[in-house]
Amino acid sequence: MPRTYAPEGTSAASFGDKQRASWTVNPLTEIPVVVLAVSGFADGRAVAEPQPASDAMASGAETDIAQAGLGHEAKGVADRVERGLRTAVADLTEQPG
Repeated sequence: MPRTYAPEGTSAASFGDKQRASWTVNPLTEIPVVVLAVSGFADGRAVAEPQPASDAMASGAETDIAQAGLGHEAKGVADRVERGLRTAVADLTEQPG
């Protein structure tokens, strides 16, 4: 599972390996970027068995990670970052004509 970016002095600084509950990774094909997002419980509790976002979002998933929506959270953050990157790149590239 990917590690998080946790700047010193932020809430994320205490978000370590044991707190990572769900993740998603999406390599983009049109720009050299890999978008990833990791989610965990807001109270910082440790997770025994992390789940990929796709498993946590699956119909009928009943793990605590799935029930808390952490797969959806990871996927949503990654999608938002991806959209922002695509917009920024589109704005910077030459338009035909």
